[in-house]
Amino acid sequence: AEHQHARYNPLRDDWVLVSAHRVKRPWQGQLEKAPPEDVPRWDPNNPLCPGATRANGKVNPQYEGTFVFPNDFPALQPDAPEPGDSDHPLFRAAAARGVCKVMCFHPWSDLTLPLMSLAEIRAVIDAWAELAVELGASYPWVQIFENKGAMMGCSNPHPHCQVWASSFLPNEARLEDRTQRQYLSQHGVPMLLEYAEQEACRKERLVVENADWLVVVPYWATWPYQTLLLPRRHVCRLQDLHEGERDSLASIMQRLLIKYDNLFEVSFPYSMGWHGAPTGPYLEEDCGHWQLHAHYYPPLLRSATVRKFMVGYEMLAQAQRDLTPEQAAERLRSLPEVHYK
Repeated sequence: AEHQHARYNPLRDDWVLVSAHRVKRPWQGQLEKAPPEDVPRWDPNNPLCPGATRANGKVNPQYEGTFVFPNDFPALQPDAPEPGDSDHPLFRAAAARGVCKVMCFHPWSDLTLPLMSLAEIRAVIDAWAELAVELGASYPWVQIFENKGAMMGCSNPHPHCQVWASSFLPNEARLEDRTQRQYLSQHGVPMLLEYAEQEACRKERLVVENADWLVVVPYWATWPYQTLLLPRRHVCRLQDLHEGERDSLASIMQRLLIKYDNLFEVSFPYSMGWHGAPTGPYLEEDCGHWQLHAHYYPPLLRSATVRKFMVGYEMLAQAQRDLTPEQAAERLRSLPEVHYK
């Protein structure tokens, strides 16, 4: 807790420098704007609201629960042409095809996940699983992710996420596939299943837990209040969760996100996403080395207006964090589970 040291991340096969004393240094740098507290519940000019007209002229239905539609500005399209042949090994290109969808969590723009009911969060989880099955039938990777808050690049305050299905395994997926496969081969047990068991016993990085799930600040965390959401049993994909696990997932997500908001009494920004076994052609293969998990990457460090910047040393050498994962977990763990609002 007092001296800098490096920690190994077996999931990414890299290292993070832990320098807990740096959080005490004076700060005269950039201050972020706090998220707005007065988001209108319904705005006819907001393209994600029920009944609103989107940029392509399509009108949203008067939806009352979750609402999924094709992204009007997709990063991946299913009919992209093959790139030309390379004339040199330093100038390689490959085909990249896919489908991008947007999923609204709720018809109200002022209702984020921690403020939604358990039944409403469960509906989001079911919609995630349905999309994973639908898109995973043909695409090898389905990335479900949420960017929450303008600080994390969210262009619209309405509660929503995105789902990108790709014809290839992205970098993070390829890396986690390799490290988890190697760990199972060397140790005879899935990496993150054993990791969850270890953290459940040690408890020093535990934030919240229930019968089916636990949330920890991982031993190798990079971002200040980064967390890892893990099932207790061996589960390869989101769609493999049974009814009880989906209910308990809604509960633990709500508890974690309430703690996040309570940390600095602000709608807490983050990027989060699910990682599970590849799909498409991989559905016929043995993917037992995979363990389903969700990453939460929040940027805030000291307050609602002071964030962690990944610059300089982090960009040119390796990741560095300013407080220990144990300190972060203790602070999150001690927060109330009743929302400050």
